[in-house]
Amino acid sequence: MVNKTELDGFLNFLQKIQSLSPEAIDSIVGLCSLISIRKNQNLQEIGQKCRTIYFVKEGLARIYYLKDGNEVTEYFAFENDLIIRAESLFTGKPSKKAIQALENTVFIGIPSEALFELFDTKPEIERLFRKIIEQAYVATVLRMEAIQFHAAEERYALLFSEKPNLIQQIPLKHIASYLGITQVSLSRIRASIR
Repeated sequence: MVNKTELDGFLNFLQKIQSLSPEAIDSIVGLCSLISIRKNQNLQEIGQKCRTIYFVKEGLARIYYLKDGNEVTEYFAFENDLIIRAESLFTGKPSKKAIQALENTVFIGIPSEALFELFDTKPEIERLFRKIIEQAYVATVLRMEAIQFHAAEERYALLFSEKPNLIQQIPLKHIASYLGITQVSLSRIRASIR
């Protein structure tokens, strides 16, 4: 059982999205578990079904997949960010993607089946998670549009403006794959900005 004070930052984050009653907060806390994963270890492997919704409590993580034997980063998750493999969570099929800690990371895990059952009795929790999923969906669409409509330099500048500490925290090979460019191209872009 997780102590409520261990989740203070996370609960404050949730309250900014949707005001919650004390009863709803207690229901969410009752579902939460804390999972510590060491740097470069996978929280979930490729081929596993996603049955848990995760948030990053402390640390940094990514979702990646393999393409032609190379790792491609699809998503970075920072403190309080949602990190799920939605295609697996909502279809029940094994995922082709993994979740990896990029530094020692503590995740908050919420079993999806128990959470979805709460939606029937606690509409405010359902609204909260609908808003969280909506935000994640919009972020995904914006990332896809950036790849479709912006040059690599613009994508890098946009990413850096959103997450200025990114360069210090994440290996360049992961940033390059996230941007859809080679590490050599990323080095050229970074050199031209300096």
